[in-house]
Amino acid sequence: MRQTQRGTTGTTGTGGSAGAVLAGHPEVADKASLRRTNLGVMLRQLRENGAQSRTHLATASGLPRATVSVLVADLIQRGLVREGELDRAGAVGRPHRMVELDGRWICGIGAEVGPDHVTVLALDLRGTVVHQERLALDVPALTPQAALREVADLVADCLSAVAGRGMHPIGITLVTQGSIDSATGTVGVATNFGWRDVRAVQELRARLGRHAPPVLLENDAESGALAEYLSAPDTGADTRELVYVTGGIGAGGAGITGGKLLRGSEIGHMKLDRLDRPCSCGRTGCWEVAVGLQALLDAAADPGDRVHDRSVDLAERLGDLLDRADAGDARTLAALAAVADDLALGLSVLADVLNPPRIVLGGYFAVFGRYLVGPAQEFLDRRRIAPGSPQVVVRASELGLSNAARGGALLALEGIFQDPSDIPVRPEPAGVGARTD
Repeated sequence: MRQTQRGTTGTTGTGGSAGAVLAGHPEVADKASLRRTNLGVMLRQLRENGAQSRTHLATASGLPRATVSVLVADLIQRGLVREGELDRAGAVGRPHRMVELDGRWICGIGAEVGPDHVTVLALDLRGTVVHQERLALDVPALTPQAALREVADLVADCLSAVAGRGMHPIGITLVTQGSIDSATGTVGVATNFGWRDVRAVQELRARLGRHAPPVLLENDAESGALAEYLSAPDTGADTRELVYVTGGIGAGGAGITGGKLLRGSEIGHMKLDRLDRPCSCGRTGCWEVAVGLQALLDAAADPGDRVHDRSVDLAERLGDLLDRADAGDARTLAALAAVADDLALGLSVLADVLNPPRIVLGGYFAVFGRYLVGPAQEFLDRRRIAPGSPQVVVRASELGLSNAARGGALLALEGIFQDPSDIPVRPEPAGVGARTD
């Protein structure tokens, strides 16, 4: 895995005009930059640790309490945080007023394109799903333009739905498989789609119109890894380290280390297929040929079986297979056992190279978690170099098949957590001030 690092909280600019005005006054520019940074620190503290008092925010951030109070008042005026309940838990003296994320009027949108579906999902600033729609679609059978037209239609429906709720969408992330160039919005090679050098962002923007929010481009595995990272409860340093492996028609993965997203992985194309079968990438023996969804479907069912029909929603098809496995169908169980063996082999390579504390399985791997996690865990445990060496814990994602779209929505929101000053200050509600409690 090539470990080019990108922060999970990427930076955004503040706008050319403001930068130009401040350029001649570095001392003022520094103060403005520091304020933007500290506003972002407050928001990220609340996202990662939940509701807190101003005193706790000051302790966690290392900022003076008076500064924190001014920053919180600013965020309240922008509608990004709100005051909650009094904190009476074990405190001596006057209880502190809790502060929590708000931002229910803002949303980010993730639009994931898979070989057999399109999923569009919108999240508010608190991470609550406010809109979700999934369309079964045989993407490889369409031109890129026709597929992106379907994506644009679903995104337009989403924009209308959130506008009807009085919400403001601040960004859209288009999530696809394959290699991408986020700077140009181009999908370089997506072998499972048959896409090459597709100007996907330009195409989507043109179909949505000039009043649409900004559009970003992200890889599905990296988007899924981000969703897992931000959704995990903060239980210590290990939550900042993970490898995410997702199963679709192919197999993809990404890692988080030290809170940074590792980009550029092509783990599905490690040469691990014991039968050395040809891969859609043009090579032979790729891991995804052995563990991708197509391998499971081919082994579990005849070509005319409903589970092969891409016009049927993937969740339904996987549900059919899961029901067969749970009912003890020998062919389905044998197919899952074969995938489990090859999956465990590849995970052991990732564990040896990256040494993560945990590996999270997403996509169809998560659907069949009870048949895949146990064998993988046992295999990794047997391969531990020493009995006392740290265990790599394997678990199935709990975010469902919309995981990558969720990550895209979170990426669309990320600019706010870096620089909340882009959100305009609203008139101050009565009674709101720079409190110090």
